[in-house]
Amino acid sequence: MSKETIVILNKGPRNLSPLKPMLEKERYIVLGVNTVERTLKSFKEFEVSGLITDYKVDHDYLPEIIKKIKKSFPELYVMMIGDESIDEREYAKVMEAGVNDFITQPVPYEKKFFLLKRGLRLRQLHLHKRLEKE
Repeated sequence: MSKETIVILNKGPRNLSPLKPMLEKERYIVLGVNTVERTLKSFKEFEVSGLITDYKVDHDYLPEIIKKIKKSFPELYVMMIGDESIDEREYAKVMEAGVNDFITQPVPYEKKFFLLKRGLRLRQLHLHKRLEKE
């Protein structure tokens, strides 16, 4: 199996940075970025399989940006992690944008890793089905 590329968008080093060495140990290519602009550039430079993002980054329109990315890459797995629960309206907004899993901290890294692996496996199934149809 080829190495899959995961982008981790995180405003600060504390929330998601422990995921990076865990994923690299499992032979994923991990790109840690701290701006939306760098995230978008990553999609132009690499074949990205998954996006893990902090709920609070320096951008008010993150759900709209995720929706645009998912329009170009519909099979992309997106995990969003928040430090607190969000109201139902905001939850619906991020899920409609294409977020596959929204996780409220604290959650063990093993669970995040499990959800990521499950999401990437589903992504692969969708890609295979699409190739079979072509």
